[in-house]
Amino acid sequence: MQIIKQYWELFLVFFKIGAFTFGGGYAMIPLIRNEVVKKKEWLNDSEFIDMLAIAQSIPGPIALNTALFVGNRRMGFKGSLFSAAGIILPSFIIILLIAILFAQFRDNPLVERIFKGIRPAVVALIAAPLLGLSRSAGVNRKNLWIPLVVALTVWLLKISPIFIILAAILLGLSHLAYLKILMKK
Repeated sequence: MQIIKQYWELFLVFFKIGAFTFGGGYAMIPLIRNEVVKKKEWLNDSEFIDMLAIAQSIPGPIALNTALFVGNRRMGFKGSLFSAAGIILPSFIIILLIAILFAQFRDNPLVERIFKGIRPAVVALIAAPLLGLSRSAGVNRKNLWIPLVVALTVWLLKISPIFIILAAILLGLSHLAYLKILMKK
């Protein structure tokens, strides 16, 4: 009975996040972090940052990848199914309802203004946790230039994040090889 309760707890945590977050996966990250690191203590900040890096690096929506990782970490394969269902189901239900009702409200100026008002709030929801996540990731005054250069490169030069990730992997491996050479001397 206790195991079933834990599965449903996973489902409900991610269902709540999926139901009350606007703006997609990146807007969910601070809520997921708050639930799984701060409240439930299923992961620590370091594990969360590592999991986030993996979730961003593999194909698929980041919120789903994150839910799968947390569910698997907490309760194995079945846990990942419950957490994935929790994060997906609210969006599925909402999109289904919107598809059914959208034709009736498509040209409504009030609905259009509501969505225009939500956009800045979503940007703030994504931007606000960056400070906390940057501290957990080890960003400080000495290496702050790295995320700034990456963000500007993606934004201004329109370079795909895939190339940034591949370059970071190659630089990390090169640095590791260099350190190994130094240790042998």
